[in-house]
Amino acid sequence: MSDGALTFDDMARLHHACFQGHRPWPAEEIAQILANPHNFAVHKTGGFLLASAVADQAEIITLAVDPVLRRQGIGRDLVAQFLHIAAEMGAEMVFLEVESGNTAAIALYQACGFAQTGLRRGYYRKSGGAVADGLILSCRVPPLSTKI
Repeated sequence: MSDGALTFDDMARLHHACFQGHRPWPAEEIAQILANPHNFAVHKTGGFLLASAVADQAEIITLAVDPVLRRQGIGRDLVAQFLHIAAEMGAEMVFLEVESGNTAAIALYQACGFAQTGLRRGYYRKSGGAVADGLILSCRVPPLSTKI
């Protein structure tokens, strides 16, 4: 599933570097997420993705790519791996939520076949009291033979 094994501490540090202005996820929280048998991680050098798959649906919980290594295809590779795993697990639809101002992530997800299907007003609370909307994106899981 990966070419760059990461510890929970590595994931926590990377997540914090990627989401400045948000509450950082400590290693213990990431470990708790992955202790759930429905949840899993996809990682490679420079990034990781946490996800969940239950019945015919899967969800991207978070995606973090080292800010220094962005725009090199790492995020796209992680999403492609996630979609492949989701298909293997029987998922037909996948969902995620992204902050409305995160244009780079939105562009990545759209390039991978996601489209906006919902809106959560004021969902994200940032440090300093700022709020931002959350966009709900979804897509059908491509067949296993499809390359993203």
